[in-house]
Amino acid sequence: MSSAEIYRIDELSAHGAATVLVPLMGPSLCAGFPSPADDFVENALELPRWLVPNPPATFLWRIAGDSMRDAGIFDGDLACVDRSLKPGHGSVVVAAVDGEMSIKRMVLEGNRARLAFDNADLPVYALEELTEAAIWGVVRFTVRWHVAGAGQRR
Repeated sequence: MSSAEIYRIDELSAHGAATVLVPLMGPSLCAGFPSPADDFVENALELPRWLVPNPPATFLWRIAGDSMRDAGIFDGDLACVDRSLKPGHGSVVVAAVDGEMSIKRMVLEGNRARLAFDNADLPVYALEELTEAAIWGVVRFTVRWHVAGAGQRR
């Protein structure tokens, strides 16, 4: 059994008083084909401690693009990425592909791993044989605004 604490929704307010600051990375994380971008901490967002079990290893990225829409991850969402989690088959991960950060689905086929889009309308994401790819972290959860324009930069 995992040592992680599990709360019912009605218990969260009692445990939600403690908060942590989570760095918001910029520019946006590419949810499509990688595009040139420099990593930097843009700001920080205060989140309840129970959402962020490992604050030093946790970062937020704003999503740009629609390659992960079938996973329920859309343009403008925030992805909470935990670098301490071990990715497995089906994990949504942030990967550095030739030095460019992007979000993909990790698929294990036998003893080989590949990265995939999660949008049936897009072609298969192919990594060239000499491509350098490294898993940077695992997406723990995403945040989506349902009020028009609420998640946009001002």
